[in-house]
Amino acid sequence: MNKLDKTFSSGKKNILNIYCTAGYPHLESTATVMLALQESGADIIELGIPYSDPIADGPVIQQSNMQALQNGISIHKIFSQLNEIKTQLHIPVILMGYLNPVMQYGIEFFCKDAADAGVSGIILPDLPMYEYEHSYKSLFEKYGLHLIFLISPQTSEDRIKKADELSKGFIYAVSSAATTGTETDFKHQQPYFKKIKNMKLRNPVLIGFGIKDKSTFELACKYSSGAIIGSAYIKALEKSENIPADTADFVKNILSL
Repeated sequence: MNKLDKTFSSGKKNILNIYCTAGYPHLESTATVMLALQESGADIIELGIPYSDPIADGPVIQQSNMQALQNGISIHKIFSQLNEIKTQLHIPVILMGYLNPVMQYGIEFFCKDAADAGVSGIILPDLPMYEYEHSYKSLFEKYGLHLIFLISPQTSEDRIKKADELSKGFIYAVSSAATTGTETDFKHQQPYFKKIKNMKLRNPVLIGFGIKDKSTFELACKYSSGAIIGSAYIKALEKSENIPADTADFVKNILSL
């Protein structure tokens, strides 16, 4: 069974998915960061594939992408790093990236190498649903990879239902029509969250964009199976001199009772 399916079928509530950028803050930080997240209590790790034009991401994650590329990260290097620690990782790993680098790598090669490296799911925000359904769906299924689509407050109900039909693992509900790290007034977004919850979609829903602390995490979890934190954690890593300790502190502050 795919690790994402195991996670969501376990009955655990308030699933915490934390994003990190591969090769950041240093080229060889990837394994240290991921193992620290697992040890600290993250339920899912969303590993970003650095790209020079990350259109869905705000300045914090964009900068981490630029730094990682300067450090020399590549998709080949990411898979090498994942293969070194895959037997130590027990929680699901999702790769989050953009279509252009994946197509340059070769989509089937990418799917095969991702599966071999222990990856459970893929997020490609700029992959159109039609292209996926008619050109690539069979490849992802061949290698047991779950593709996760994004929805937003502007997404029509028909399109939300289509995303639910095509997604596996979960649906990524963007909290607002903005980029990652943007300040979001979650009180004003609650009607949208309620709408998604009341649609009773087939897939679990995780809410992302603007989740930065305990209060925003808990509010998002009221309307979903959990939430995704990215920019706030990248900020915590930016000046970290002890990644495991700083990661433990960060996660503790999110999950503390």
